[in-house]
Amino acid sequence: MKTRFKPKFNIKKGDLVAVIAGEDKDRTKPRKVLEVQPDKARVIVEGVNIVTKHTKPTAQNTKGGIVKQEAPIAISNVMLWDAKTGKPTRVNRQRENGKLIRIAKKSGEVIK
Repeated sequence: MKTRFKPKFNIKKGDLVAVIAGEDKDRTKPRKVLEVQPDKARVIVEGVNIVTKHTKPTAQNTKGGIVKQEAPIAISNVMLWDAKTGKPTRVNRQRENGKLIRIAKKSGEVIK
């Protein structure tokens, strides 16, 4: 994603999100964000988009073999989870005391 300005996303590492599109789509189950890649507009979500990776033996991993791990998905395919309503929600950002805070649009709660 080559742009002039750095994109701003409402999802951070450690957030709970619902997957709203793709093979692992499930709007009823919150999942944890393991990593955010803002330059590629992708996120790695726990238990979503599992791929098998064949690894060679190394000093750290003497056995090698087949490893299952999460691959990144597009950030547009996830929606922030609103704990109060128990559903995915859109996000509103407001500046409070010089800091940006995220507010869930469904419940109006501040997202930590």
